[in-house]
Amino acid sequence: MVVSIIGVGLLGGSFALAVREKYPKMHFIGVDSSVVNGQLALAKGIVDEVLPLADAVAQSTVVVLAIPVNVIIDLLPTVLDQLPAGATVIDLGSTKELICGVADAHPKRAQFVAAHPMAGTENSGPGAAFRELLPGKNLIICDREKSNPDSLILAESLFRDAGMKLFYMTPQEHDLHLAYVSHLSHISAFALGLTVLEKEKDEQAIFDMASTGFSSTVRLAKSSPQMWAPIFDQNRVNVSDALAAYIEFLQQFKQVIDDQDVVTSLDFMQRANVIRRVLDGIEKR
Repeated sequence: MVVSIIGVGLLGGSFALAVREKYPKMHFIGVDSSVVNGQLALAKGIVDEVLPLADAVAQSTVVVLAIPVNVIIDLLPTVLDQLPAGATVIDLGSTKELICGVADAHPKRAQFVAAHPMAGTENSGPGAAFRELLPGKNLIICDREKSNPDSLILAESLFRDAGMKLFYMTPQEHDLHLAYVSHLSHISAFALGLTVLEKEKDEQAIFDMASTGFSSTVRLAKSSPQMWAPIFDQNRVNVSDALAAYIEFLQQFKQVIDDQDVVTSLDFMQRANVIRRVLDGIEKR
C-alpha cells in the first residue's frame, strides 16, 4: 500500500508514524510546500520519499490531506480529479461542513472520507510529530454513508490501527460541537495571551510571577495562526455563537466581582466545577 501525506506536519506526520508502527513495510510519500519540511520528514522517518503532488497522487492507494482547512478546500477537487480508480482520499481538517460540501460536488465523492482526529498540540511542523499523538484519542468521521464501503473500511482500519476510537457525526453536528470544545478554547487562549502581553509592556516582572496554571491556560496561544485563522473563518457562525455565550458569562463574572457579590461568585465556580465530571469521563473512555 502506498500512502501519500499532503502536509507532513504535526498531524500528518504523527498519523504516518503511528500507522508505520503497525505496518513497517507500508510506503509513505510526503508532499509539502516547504522543502525544509520535506527534508525533515525524510530525516525523521515519517516518509520514504518526497514528491510533487501529481506524482504522489498518481501512485497512491491512500491520499491524506493534513493541511490547513482553506488549502483543503482549494486542493481537494484537484486531488480527486487525479485520484486513481480504487484509491481513497482522507482529509484531517478541523472543520467539516464546507469541506464536505466541496467533496459532494465532485463526481468521485465516494472515494473521499471526511475525518477529524481529535488530537494535537500547540506545536507544528514535522519536528513536532510523534507516534504517540493519536493512540487513545477520538476520531470523528462525517457523512460515512457517502463514502463507498471499500474507502470507508480502509480509512476506519487505518485509524483503528493508529489506536484511535471512532465516532460518527454529520458535518453540521461536528462543526457545532467543535466550536465549543475546541475552537472557543483556542480563541480564549489567544485573547488571554494578547491581554497579558499588553500588560507586560508596562510590567516586565509579570512573567516572573507566572505559574504553571498560567502556562497551561495560555498554552494554546502558541498554536499556528496559519492553521487556526481559516478554521475560525470556515466555522464563523458557530464560533460567533459560542463566543457570544462565553462573553456573556465573562460579563456576568465581571459584574459579580465589581459588586463584591461573593455568594454569586462562589455559585458560578461551583457550577463550573461540574466540568470535572465531564473531564473525568473523557479520561476513562
